[in-house]
Order: sequence, then structure tokens, then C-alpha cells
Amino acid sequence: MKIDGHWVHDLDPYAIRFPNAWPFDGIRWYGVAYLLGFFAIYSIFRIYRICQRLTLSNEQIDSLLIYLVTGVIAGGRLGYVILYEANVFISDPAEILRIWHGGMSSHGGFIGIALGIYYFSRRHELSTLTVADAVVSVAPLGIFFGRLANFINGELYGRTSSAPWAVIFPQSVSAESYFIARHPSQIYEALTEGLLLFIYVQAVFWSKQAKKTFSGYVVAKFLIAYSLLRIFCEHFREPDAPLISGVTRGQFYSIFTLFSGVALAAFRILDKKQKAANIEFPGS
Repeated sequence: MKIDGHWVHDLDPYAIRFPNAWPFDGIRWYGVAYLLGFFAIYSIFRIYRICQRLTLSNEQIDSLLIYLVTGVIAGGRLGYVILYEANVFISDPAEILRIWHGGMSSHGGFIGIALGIYYFSRRHELSTLTVADAVVSVAPLGIFFGRLANFINGELYGRTSSAPWAVIFPQSVSAESYFIARHPSQIYEALTEGLLLFIYVQAVFWSKQAKKTFSGYVVAKFLIAYSLLRIFCEHFREPDAPLISGVTRGQFYSIFTLFSGVALAAFRILDKKQKAANIEFPGS
């Protein structure tokens, strides 16, 4: 259906609906998106191994995926509740366990993934940054599928717009603003933070420079690129929480990931130069 030339969002958030007598309503597209994302990441890791770009055994890949799944779900949920819905958590701490209510934070997911990589690397005595380079080279696929699921759910919608492709999200707006069209910001983010970023970090990961510079090179590039894309896309997205110093929370938190990427690159470059100097002047 269209109103004033704009499509009215009417997609079903459920891929499969269960009978009313069942304890669960069905399988949501959001859950399917997570499965697709992890399956794609797992498949690419296998390709990395075949191409000798990742020196992990099949068993280690299986273990790494478990750490990543745990990290992204726990970190994403904790991040959302703490960064966006702290008042709800304070009044009802059990809400953090109700994942089926929705609500995941990308920045919280990053922290969860980072911790998962760290503990995996320690357990298997591997370089944390080397493993992290491989992980971030495929992470945008998870963002891509996740943002598509956000669009299907009609959540995290954009600011008002008169663009021909603007969409009316009836399940996300009040009755008096039903006819207002909005940017499909979820699609913008899927294409930029997801697909475009995936192409970019893949090019970086397979480049000769990534292989000869320093471990953590891909991570730094990913953090910087993601942060800039997220800050840009937030201009089209309706704030889903009170602003912080005049910017959306997504932009505010992205400033920290941006600085983290720059700091990591600077630290690794200085560390490499220091080691080279020590080798050149061993007696100094």
C-alpha cells in the first residue's frame, strides 16, 4: 500500500509463525539474520584457511565462532541496556535477559567480540591482533544482515523525508504522525556499514600492505572506517535515545571507536619503529 506516493511498511517480522498454542510466537527475521551472518563468517574463515590466510585448524575455527557468538550476543545486549536503556535496567534488572524483546548495540557487540577474541587467543596461545584482523575483515557481514532485519522489523527508522524512496513506518510512529514518510536509514546502514565496509576491509585484509605492516592493521582500518560511516548515517536516522552534547548516541559512541582505531594504528607504528631501532642498534 502507498500513501502520497510513499510505501507503507507492512513486512512481517516473523519468518515463520508458530501456532497460538506453542510457547513461542515463531522465528523472527532478526534471529535468521544472526544465523546468516555467523554462517557467512564461518564459511569465509574456512576459505581463509584453505588460502593459508588464516593459520587456524578447523577445530580452532569452531571454537572461535563460539566465542564470537557469545561475545556479540552478550556484549550487544549489555551494551544496549546500559548505553541506551539504563533507566529500564535500573528499574528491572531482569530485562537484560529478555533478548526476545529486542535491542542490541553495535558498540556493545564490538566490546563483546573484542573480549571473545582476547580469551580465545589466550587459550590457544595466538596473537590477539592477528586473530582480530581476520575477524573484523568479515564482521561487516553481520552488520549487513542485522540492519536488513532492522528494516524488516520496522525499527531504528530514519528522520522525516520527502524523498521518493522514503517509507512510512506505521508500527514505529504515533498515530498523529502516521502519514509522515521517513528515510529507510536501516537500508543506508546495511549498504554502507555493512556491504561497502565489507568490500573495503576485504581489500585491506588481502592487500600486501596488511601482510607486511603490523598485526592490528586491519582492525585499525575497520574501526576508523566504521566510525566515519556510522557518524554519517546517523544524520539520516531518528535518534532512539536522548542526545549527548547535541549529537546522537550512535555518533557519540563512534567518536570513541574512531579514536581507538587511530590510537591503535599510531601505537603499532611506533612499536614497530622502536623494535626496528633496537635491532639496528642492539648495543644502544
